Amino acid sequence: MRYLLIFILLIPILALGQQDSIRIKKIKYTHDFKFTDGVFMNIEQVKRNSPISKARIISNLDYDDFSFFEKLLEKDHFVVLDGMGLRKEIESEEIWGFSQNGILFIYWNNEFNRIPVFGTICHFIADKTYVDNNNNNNNYYNNYYNPYNTYYPSNSQTTKTELRQYLLDTETGNVTDYSYKNIEIILMRDTELYEEFIKLKKKQRKQLKFLYLRKYNEKHPFYIHQEF
Repeated sequence: MRYLLIFILLIPILALGQQDSIRIKKIKYTHDFKFTDGVFMNIEQVKRNSPISKARIISNLDYDDFSFFEKLLEKDHFVVLDGMGLRKEIESEEIWGFSQNGILFIYWNNEFNRIPVFGTICHFIADKTYVDNNNNNNNYYNNYYNPYNTYYPSNSQTTKTELRQYLLDTETGNVTDYSYKNIEIILMRDTELYEEFIKLKKKQRKQLKFLYLRKYNEKHPFYIHQEF
């Protein structure tokens, strides 16, 4: 009983010792930084540079293959070992993205897209597929005002794909369209840059939005909080 009481009293001290042993090192992101190769489930894992590594992934693919992660995530799901060494199935579309050779790829619009400009605010390009109904509307008006033609409504829809530019806000994890209005919203966090930006004419704000994205990242650099 006496030894049990001593052990109970020591529990908070032991727990405190374990917490003290986990240290966080802040690493400022630069263009030379390489993310650890692996699969990221969310933006928080990106911030800690703590992905699911190849060593935890169960696959028949060649682990030394340059396109290992791309091939792995072409499938609907893959299997990993969790912290307890148990097999866990993960749906490929549920992940945030992956890092390959130190370069980040984000899952957006049902595809994995490279993030060439990384920082507190990131910029990337992705395909956007949408349904275009303009052709049907044009046919309607052309035929309606022409007495010699007969209009027959069509249920057919044209699917188009085009490249779109996006912003990734690492502070919130949100992805938005790359527009001067969204840049303006982000700049509200920095009074000096915001006031400088809104003084510009609308045309200038559209033209200089990438410049102010870079200015913001320079003033508010991205830090990796890595455990060691």
